[in-house]
Amino acid sequence: MLFEDPALDADDRAEAAARTVSAAFGRQLAGLPGTHLAATRHPLSRLAELRQPWHYWWQAHYLDSLVDAALRERRTGTPFRGPEHPAAAELAPALVRTIGLRNRMRYTNRFYDDMAWLALSVGRLNSLSGSRDRQRPYRKVLQALDAALVSAHTNDLGGGIYWNRDRNFKNTPATAPAALHFVRTGSRDRAQALVDWLNTTLLDPETGLYMDGVKVVRGRPQLESRIFTYNQGPVLAALLELGGSANLARAQELVAAVRQHLTDDGGPSPVLRTHGTGDGGLFTGILARYLAQAAVSPALPEPSRRTASELVDATAQALWEGRAKRADWELFSTHPLKPAANTYPGGSTVELSTQLQAWMVLEASARVRRADLDG
Repeated sequence: MLFEDPALDADDRAEAAARTVSAAFGRQLAGLPGTHLAATRHPLSRLAELRQPWHYWWQAHYLDSLVDAALRERRTGTPFRGPEHPAAAELAPALVRTIGLRNRMRYTNRFYDDMAWLALSVGRLNSLSGSRDRQRPYRKVLQALDAALVSAHTNDLGGGIYWNRDRNFKNTPATAPAALHFVRTGSRDRAQALVDWLNTTLLDPETGLYMDGVKVVRGRPQLESRIFTYNQGPVLAALLELGGSANLARAQELVAAVRQHLTDDGGPSPVLRTHGTGDGGLFTGILARYLAQAAVSPALPEPSRRTASELVDATAQALWEGRAKRADWELFSTHPLKPAANTYPGGSTVELSTQLQAWMVLEASARVRRADLDG
């Protein structure tokens, strides 16, 4: 393992990222008490905050990161100190409520990938919540999201999930997290059908990675062959959670393909490739979350687990070592092999997506490190 310090150091690094991101970006919605949402940029004036675009899916991953922090709280006994809240487990419900409020009093929108990501994060929060009374509001959210995702799963183009309500593009960003949601909620046949469609339609035989999607252009299907890090992550998790020899063999191949094709050299060990800023600033954090799941999965053979673990640890180490101080918070780079001071020179605006990505990678590393010690 790359961290020379005890496992608690990995927890401390994840904690530092959690505190800095929630403090720098987390705030009330229009000053309303009891609300919490992440701004898309920092610094951001109050006027600019009111005019900023609505990035629903960024909030879904902020929620997922708060759930990671809450699980780490339980494991370590060290409380998260989010804005105006003593624990991540208390901040997360406020975020869920505020997403609905900001989204015009509903949780569905026109993008099925957005809804799939929120379904996953709310599902994790629901599992974390404990009592049935505390789970009840999340169940209503999940029912609405589930119904929307089911409606987007049709036989057109051979299967898969539509990207949005235009219904002319089916892709991995919507299909993979939807498959993972379905397997986690007991719809295993639907989940397997979606994974089978991905394997048949969007698996690149040359790289072993999943391409972006297939679009209807002038009445004919057209392959979108671009490959992104985040598309691999939820497919990997769905394969692991579905289980079975074929799925697990594909999961092993996918871990190896990520190592071969989606890494950059230049440090002591290869690190996961990133995709810049904007939406792409989140992509590799998503992959790291699910590589950590692979790293601790007893269903995979030890070499695959070790590869997944090393990729997560090396990326986390590089991001941590390349961080910079800005005022009283840690600033993380958009690229693991470039210092944050270079990718975000002094005075530049910092996007939530890139900082969430670093937080997600550091949480993934903490999970892997703890599992190594416990194992």
